[in-house]
Amino acid sequence: MRNDKAVAAAIDELRDLFGARVETGEAVRQAHANTLTWLATELPDAVVWPVTTDDVVQVVRTAQRYRVPLIPFGAGTSLEGHVNAPFGGLSVDLSRMTQILRVGTEDLDCTVEPGVTRPMLNAHLRDVGLFFSVDPGAGDATLGGMAATRASGTNARRYGTMRENVLSLKAVMANGEVVTTGGRARKSAAGLDLTRLLVGSEGTLGIITELTLKLHPIPARVLAAACPFGSIEDACNATIEAHASGLVLERVELLDALQIRAVNFHSKLALAETPHLFVEIAGGEAATQEQLEAFREIALRNGALAFDWAEDEHARRQLWKARHDAFWAVRTMWPGKSVVVTDVCVPVSQLATCVLATLADIEEAGIPAPILGHVGDGNFHVIPVFDPNDPHEVESVRSLQDRIVERALKLRGTCSGEHGVGQGKIHFLSQELGESAVNVMRAIKTALDPFGLLNPGKINLQKCENPIIDK
Repeated sequence: MRNDKAVAAAIDELRDLFGARVETGEAVRQAHANTLTWLATELPDAVVWPVTTDDVVQVVRTAQRYRVPLIPFGAGTSLEGHVNAPFGGLSVDLSRMTQILRVGTEDLDCTVEPGVTRPMLNAHLRDVGLFFSVDPGAGDATLGGMAATRASGTNARRYGTMRENVLSLKAVMANGEVVTTGGRARKSAAGLDLTRLLVGSEGTLGIITELTLKLHPIPARVLAAACPFGSIEDACNATIEAHASGLVLERVELLDALQIRAVNFHSKLALAETPHLFVEIAGGEAATQEQLEAFREIALRNGALAFDWAEDEHARRQLWKARHDAFWAVRTMWPGKSVVVTDVCVPVSQLATCVLATLADIEEAGIPAPILGHVGDGNFHVIPVFDPNDPHEVESVRSLQDRIVERALKLRGTCSGEHGVGQGKIHFLSQELGESAVNVMRAIKTALDPFGLLNPGKINLQKCENPIIDK
């Protein structure tokens, strides 16, 4: 049974500690629950804004005393219900922890607080000729949230995901202890890899309060190409050949004809309404030109209708802004409708097989569902558009999502290339990894968070009805 007195006592204690940095108004709580997917919105009982690691320690220890759940919150851009509070509790909003603590220009690394965003960090780094590479598309996503969900994005093919770009971190564990998972060395064989354990744990094992990240030199030359194809199969085949040839491409993004139509409408572009690859190539002068020519040959050999490229920064930024605004383009194209974004990732060699079968599923479902994604590493998204008040359409979307994931798993892929599991894909985890692997995860969760207070109800790591218990 939920213990409302315990929740109220915890909130009162935190108000004594943090004053106006604790709020219980409904509008504030609503803004700290799930908003970007069709999962039901589940509000926390209160929101607290820590500004230091010590603040987070105090919040965690208070929650432990009263057995109140804690839901870490960055910017709320996640897509699988990660920030929902299915059992109430406290939303721990880390967005005010925005210090860039250190930049190591010689070692190509930096240390930041979790509320720093990629644009904030890159603006700070611009004058020293460095940048942080992981680009999930949501410009206001915080680096702490990106680490917690193991985010990736458009640059992952060349630079890797958050898994590869977090050198170490600091986190407050469920018992209130502060753990530092490593130093600044680029490799270590000292003990278990706690960094990788916490990166992607979705706030279920600890609350990240500091990150040490890899940086990269800003390339001397950057080229972008928008390449239309006669069919989506041709675009996928060009991607597969480019991958197999070992081309060093910065980004390879697929947009099907329906997504291009939405992008044109929203971003005021005039692209041919056929499947496209958006490609970026970066590096030294000679190497960049060589890679561009090599990809041009591959694209034309696989049915590209044209090959237009741009070096002008404004044109490049316009192209990638249109790509990053794809979600909002779909919302604009179908006003009044609901959308849901799902993603899978398959071996690149299986990309055409998976995408073509997905197109057939979409046609059978009879609902609009643009396809786009970071196909350079086999990751693509489907965005079904539907009427949430029409039970038939809702069921069609659920069935479509299930078929997409089940096919990806049969092709030795994953149910989530970058969105995480959260609440939305819990039912696929055992199917992908096996019950034995999930039981190992549950054992780790139980050892580190025996009361199940850290982001409960996510990833299916504990079998517990409600962490708020009578005392």
